[in-house]
Amino acid sequence: MPSHSLTLSPSHFLTDHGRSEEWFPICNALVTSCSEGWTSSGCIFDIPGKSTRLKSLEEATGAPGFWSDQETAQKVLKEQSDLHQTLDRHSALLRELEDFRILLELAADQEDVEILQEVSIGLGNLTRQVKELELQTVLSGEYDKGNAIVSINPGAGGTESQDWAQMLLRMYLRWAESRGFKTEIIDLLGAEEAGIKSATVTMTGAYAYGYLHAEMGVHRLVRISPFDAGKRRHTSFASVFVYPEISDDIEIKIDEKDLRIDTFRSGGHGGQHVNVTDSAVRMTHLPTGIVATCQNERSQHKNRAMAMKVLRARLYDYYKRQHEEELAELKGEKAPIAWGNQIRSYVLAPYQMVKDHRTGQETSNVTTVLDGDLDQFIEAFLFKLPEKKEA
Repeated sequence: MPSHSLTLSPSHFLTDHGRSEEWFPICNALVTSCSEGWTSSGCIFDIPGKSTRLKSLEEATGAPGFWSDQETAQKVLKEQSDLHQTLDRHSALLRELEDFRILLELAADQEDVEILQEVSIGLGNLTRQVKELELQTVLSGEYDKGNAIVSINPGAGGTESQDWAQMLLRMYLRWAESRGFKTEIIDLLGAEEAGIKSATVTMTGAYAYGYLHAEMGVHRLVRISPFDAGKRRHTSFASVFVYPEISDDIEIKIDEKDLRIDTFRSGGHGGQHVNVTDSAVRMTHLPTGIVATCQNERSQHKNRAMAMKVLRARLYDYYKRQHEEELAELKGEKAPIAWGNQIRSYVLAPYQMVKDHRTGQETSNVTTVLDGDLDQFIEAFLFKLPEKKEA
């Protein structure tokens, strides 16, 4: 898998005091680089292949008997819509690039510094859009475009790990907020002294699962403990699990007799808003031991529906992993369990560093990462993955 092709950073070349004759070659080089990068990214976008596929699908929709199989017809129409969206966006970005080329020629003729600044800023924005499109092209798995359910659990270590789990929860909520995703904490179990014992959050937005499955695994924190009077350095662990939200038309067999459903009083902060009814719901799937809990709604009915949604997602993930492990055994391979691997370290002392052990991506700006700036790690992981086949 090639890395993303455009690495333009025009802003650092330009100052308010630069002369147009100095800026023109820089901007010209950036436009040229952008054009060449776009050409090299064809192996990712595969525009000719997508165009050929779209033409084939359009012919299929016009064939007699196309609607005789409703399920197949809906899948064809969805793929057709997705291809249209990708090709239209690609064309729009190409037109935008050409507009910048024309603007650049105009600025050169008039020696207009303001237009050169506009070109520079526009190219930076174009770069981000292309990177986003490349990422979404990579995310071609069956559920990559859909919503995600994220669960965070502290490892051994008591208060230290529980506090770390809460820091991770805040980090992912901030990341989701920066992307405009809708989030809902459906289960949150606070710890006695500090932090949380567990949390489950739904994240609703385009490609939420595709992006967030890059975060699944064990996260390690090294810091001077705020809970240690001796100010010693501690290492804490927490696990992040990410599940795709499974639509109702996907068949996940759950027999009622295999479920134990418990109701209990939702946790709260007391006062006039304390929940005094047993509205929280905990579902346990007895054959697998998988548990799903929801307590954010006052209605037991709504909590039950959300708990069932989480249970279906976890069972889907469980059976999928079980199948993959069985295939690996037949091939004589040992399949790693993703959530059991330490994927990233966050070091706050004796130095500051966040490093992803799968990709080697690292930064010393720990504060911004913990504030939700995760895209560099997510992108590095996704571009490193083997290219996926279309679902």
